[in-house]
Amino acid sequence: MICFRCHFDRYMALSCRGLAVAQPYHEERPAAQHHRVEGSTRRARMPVNYTNRKGLTYTLYRGQTKTGKPRYYFGRAGQGQGEPVTELPPGFTISESVNGVVSLVKDRPSLIQPEEVAAIEAAVQQHPKARQYRFAVKHDQIEIYEQVGPDYDTLLGELQTFGLSRTDLAERLQAHEERYARYTPVLRFFLLDPTRRRFGAQRMCYRGSIDGWLELVQTGPVATLASALIPTLGTDQFFELW
Repeated sequence: MICFRCHFDRYMALSCRGLAVAQPYHEERPAAQHHRVEGSTRRARMPVNYTNRKGLTYTLYRGQTKTGKPRYYFGRAGQGQGEPVTELPPGFTISESVNGVVSLVKDRPSLIQPEEVAAIEAAVQQHPKARQYRFAVKHDQIEIYEQVGPDYDTLLGELQTFGLSRTDLAERLQAHEERYARYTPVLRFFLLDPTRRRFGAQRMCYRGSIDGWLELVQTGPVATLASALIPTLGTDQFFELW
């Protein structure tokens, strides 16, 4: 039981580490439209509320910059420092990042085609550890994110070695992972030629001289790049890509 407690506490700590400070991921794509403007002209208008994938509800507020211009942002109930907004400003939409960060962004059409998104999704789903990865479609690029910390399947397997029931822990650990897991960008595909649908690729590099996005030499259709690069995620081969 002591060993189980150590492993479980370690998992909780790693999973919740990034919860206190929201990371600045900014997706320039409309989020799933489960937000709504409550109320109508016949009754008091209610604020714009949005519930993210983690089950947290945010309200849209309006404040002012130092120059007096309006500034819009989402905050939790009771934590806003501005005036609640009852409708989205013209030309803007709600965006939610892979990590559940909610923001207001300019509403502009994506340059990525549905079949290109489908190719990325298929490649991610075929990865042996697909549960550890998410992807986000932005204006002219698609980013792949990797889970930070121990994954659900690995932890569950370790706990079983101590004689703990999979049935007792599976649902609780999975729900915990869905709400608290953090993801960091590791690979992205960006559109080079909208006419020929040619893409380039970049991977995250952690070497001191670069420490950021490293552009790769491969270019071509995104389906071709995805089938060649996504399988290397989580392997030593990924760090050999140039």
